[in-house]
Amino acid sequence: MDPATYINPYLTLPDRLVLDSLLKDGQTPPQKRRSSAGTHADPDADATIGKLEALNDPEHADFVPTVWFFWDLKDVKLHPLLDKWVLQPYIKTARSIVRVDTDVVMLTHLLLYFATSIPSAIYLFRNFHWVHGVLHWLMQSWYVGTYTLMMHQHIHMGGILKKRFWWWFDLLFPYITDPLMGHTWNSYYYHHVKHHHVEGNGPEDLSSTIRYQRDSLADFACYVGRFYFFVWLELPTYFLRKGKVYFALKAAFWEIGSYLMMYLMWNYVSWRATLFVFVLPFLQLRVGLMVGNWGQHAFVDETDPNSDFRSSITLIDVASNRFCYNDGYHTSHHLNPRRHWRDHPVAFLRQKDRYAVEHALVFRNIDYIMITVCLMRKDYRYLAKCLVPMGDQIGMTHDELAEMLRRKTRRFSEEEIKRKFS
Repeated sequence: MDPATYINPYLTLPDRLVLDSLLKDGQTPPQKRRSSAGTHADPDADATIGKLEALNDPEHADFVPTVWFFWDLKDVKLHPLLDKWVLQPYIKTARSIVRVDTDVVMLTHLLLYFATSIPSAIYLFRNFHWVHGVLHWLMQSWYVGTYTLMMHQHIHMGGILKKRFWWWFDLLFPYITDPLMGHTWNSYYYHHVKHHHVEGNGPEDLSSTIRYQRDSLADFACYVGRFYFFVWLELPTYFLRKGKVYFALKAAFWEIGSYLMMYLMWNYVSWRATLFVFVLPFLQLRVGLMVGNWGQHAFVDETDPNSDFRSSITLIDVASNRFCYNDGYHTSHHLNPRRHWRDHPVAFLRQKDRYAVEHALVFRNIDYIMITVCLMRKDYRYLAKCLVPMGDQIGMTHDELAEMLRRKTRRFSEEEIKRKFS
């Protein structure tokens, strides 16, 4: 499979429309691109934006909620009786429960977790078997990416269910499901929303990549190790430096409280069940979060590293966008952290010209984990194949694209940081 030409048939419809638009731009003669730049006179793009908006608008005849991730609703061919008496009533009921009508899939996954993860965990504590423990851990490993990005939406929106009747469940369920997936209580909210999005990969961001050589295995190990062993201390300390004592106390309380819970379960209930239900998911997720963040912020522009367009990237791929709530649109997310996940593709197309002018990076057929893997291998030629050129990038050779990507992974010196982030 050549990532430069392969179009994954499993892409979501919005992803395919975005990719088609970018590929069309790449085939447009340079003179025409320059003459039309900034005019916004692109009937095809306007039609695509209108189509995407209709898919997200509950009042529009073309509205389509996301019910599950494996299949698009249009591809599900049920017996008419099952469709009428099972699927459609479920969608109607779910839309009355979830906060945003598109998000039926979130209720689907909550039901999945409460029907599988929780009973399995309880049974492990009541009647432990090693095989069951391993299978439970593998199941949670399969769930955790989608779950984490559902919670990503939860922490940015202040919930995913309607407030009027379901606020209590929306508030409480993370305290049950978060530890099962490897999250410590509320730490994702305090680190990601109250810290990372405030600092934006800048010098005071504890998960910033700018002080690291992003294609160095040694630097990557230091980056992961710092988060792994010291975030419990560094995050409260950060809040104290910023004068946010309340946040510092709460961040420390929930993080240390989660460690205490695992310690008590290990020592006084069942160490074997605790290992597979809580400890292994926790240890695994801590690595996963940093691998993902490294990939999201590995390419930082050497001239304007403080720009959201130039310090994060966009991915058009199945793993990030079909299964993880459009997590590939990371630049769009940093531009507006409260933007709903279904709105990212249309927001990208609306600002496509700005992305091009800002020299933003868009990749396809690769996810954040594999970007990190490629960087550790210094395989810039493969990464260049995955790049979807925009603007001035369109005229560059493959070698020039690879070299451009290499430049954007260079460590910033302290002098550069003072100058560029002042």
